Amino acid sequence: MAGRRGGTATLVAALVVIGWLVVGGVAGPYAGKLGEVSTNDNASFLPAEAEATRAQDLAAEFADRQTTPALVVYARATGITDADRQRAAADAARFAQVPGVVTPIPPPVPSQDGQALQVVVPIDEAEGERIGQVVDELRAIAGDDRDGLTVDVAGPAGLLADLIEVFGAIDGPLLLVTLSVVLVILLVVYRSPVLWIFPLLAAGTSYALAAVFVYLLADHDVVKLNGQAQGILTVLVFGAGTDYALLLIARYREELHRHGRPWDAMRAAWRGAAPAIIASGGTVILSLLCLLLSSLNSNRALGPIAAIGIAATLLVMLTFLPALLVLGGRWAFWPRRPAVDQADPQTEHGLWSRIAGFVARRARVVWLATAAVLALLTIGLTQLGVTTLGQTDLFTQRTDSVAGQDVIAAHYPAGTGSPATIFTNQASAQQVAEVAQRVPGVAAVRPVTQGSQAGPPDPNAPPKVVDGRVEFEATLADPPDSNGAERTIRDLREAVHGVPGSDTVVGGFTAINVDTSDASARDRNVIIPVVLLVIAVILALLLRALLAPLLLIATVVLSFLATLGLCALIFRHLLDFPGVDQSFPLFAFVFLVALGIDYNIFLMSRVREESVHRGTRPGVLAGLAVTGGVITSAGIVLAATFSALAVLPLVVLVELGVAVAVGVLLDTIVVRSLLVPALSYDIGARIWWPGRLNRTDREARHAR
Repeated sequence: MAGRRGGTATLVAALVVIGWLVVGGVAGPYAGKLGEVSTNDNASFLPAEAEATRAQDLAAEFADRQTTPALVVYARATGITDADRQRAAADAARFAQVPGVVTPIPPPVPSQDGQALQVVVPIDEAEGERIGQVVDELRAIAGDDRDGLTVDVAGPAGLLADLIEVFGAIDGPLLLVTLSVVLVILLVVYRSPVLWIFPLLAAGTSYALAAVFVYLLADHDVVKLNGQAQGILTVLVFGAGTDYALLLIARYREELHRHGRPWDAMRAAWRGAAPAIIASGGTVILSLLCLLLSSLNSNRALGPIAAIGIAATLLVMLTFLPALLVLGGRWAFWPRRPAVDQADPQTEHGLWSRIAGFVARRARVVWLATAAVLALLTIGLTQLGVTTLGQTDLFTQRTDSVAGQDVIAAHYPAGTGSPATIFTNQASAQQVAEVAQRVPGVAAVRPVTQGSQAGPPDPNAPPKVVDGRVEFEATLADPPDSNGAERTIRDLREAVHGVPGSDTVVGGFTAINVDTSDASARDRNVIIPVVLLVIAVILALLLRALLAPLLLIATVVLSFLATLGLCALIFRHLLDFPGVDQSFPLFAFVFLVALGIDYNIFLMSRVREESVHRGTRPGVLAGLAVTGGVITSAGIVLAATFSALAVLPLVVLVELGVAVAVGVLLDTIVVRSLLVPALSYDIGARIWWPGRLNRTDREARHAR
């Protein structure tokens, strides 16, 4: 009878494996197609009610075709020569032949110092992501620097092309680095030539499954996928998937010591580990879905995209991986195969048993000391510097668009080529123009005339009027992506909005950054409290207590603030970054708190399980001894996978990768290994207040 049940279990496991391999084969190609449905246009992420969005809608009425300018800038330190002018004019004629370029192209604009020429090449916005290919053709035509003449392609189109090139590395180098990191860590953790295959295969299947749903949603415009979300999805699925695999495999190994048949061991392991894994994944999913409250479309999209990744990972890790392990049996752990010896799990964790003993002897000193160290690290928050990263600060390496922007800033009003747009009623147009011209930081204001979209402006031409409105272009003195330009836009808006009856709207590249910054600040204030509330409710339901969830959340928040403080020092003094982007605090919070609470769940769910049989204080020590190794391994995996984001030369993603890596390591090594166990041990049974375990444990101690 037992043999028949074992044969049936093996058959079921084989069918599950075959089914998932088929799913992986069908879904696999979609993982490489996500770039086809990705967009990296910041304007498309703004809320519809933002002023910059309204300005874009009005701009569409003033132009036959909306364009994104590429700025081709030629510079010679000793002064532009006649040959340079001829080269720029010849290049402009060839630019006009490139598909996607809107003609006619205005003639080259010389700088006042005579050291530079600038050609504005309008590119049709309808080209979408193909703008990157158009810019590549412009760069090929312009050629390389030679004979002292430098040539760069900058402007909004140049920046977008460089971003598209960076995010193009997600399907190749980022995925390869992530897989390599996970492989190396699994080999070190398991020291088995076989076992690493199972979690890596399951994680790859999870990513393929998630990619199918994300692709379909993005292809049907349900969500807006960008390169940042795609990169985060990659490392999140492999990191979280490997974490869940480590937890399940560790519990499976324990049960193999107690059960002769792999099927029975897996059934016991699944019952023991699945609730914590499901609670952990559910917490991350709900935390990510809180991003739907964001006013930015990019944040709203990241929430469901990452949540889909975690949901796919949960499904695969709780079905495909167990089936693989059942088929592998004890041989999967070769050469360290677990024997049926009824060994106490704690005996296999000598190091962590000693750490548990240290916590028991010095509980109060340990949690007070670790809390003090974390609190000390929060002082670094004064160095964080939340700002809008300028184009020259956006990349970790010097791109063509960055070099070109530096040249433009040196020889022209820095905002040339990316003016602010002002739309106002015709009756008050003159007054609005005069008010705008007086705003500090505005270098020039000119009306858009009937022919100014297609060639050089005619100072005598009347303004173009559409539905009773007039458009002005305001050239800014500062680079369009600088803090100075953003201050100018805020001052400009305040000034022109004060003109009675003008109904003025200010938009443009810098205005988009301003509205994005404001929306980011609003999102932080709204979403962070909601995420904390969601996590508190889940922990209360899981642990059936109120005090424990509150204390756990307090430790996670303290760990988060300490991480930001430490990262601020790393960014400022080691990596020499100018600050962090507006989106960084929210993204760091969601990922660090949601993923950090995972380890709380892994630890405290096991502590509660042990406390039911042993009592709270012995249960804390047993839970720490048994889970310490696997939680630390999981933390190292997650930290390493997120640090893989550093292969993308984009400051925003490098900062997020470093923050998650530092935060997760701080969580696993300090918070989960010392602070939480020591605090729980010191408090004792009252940690479960007002749950039944609090009462029964204390009653049992009184009875003894």
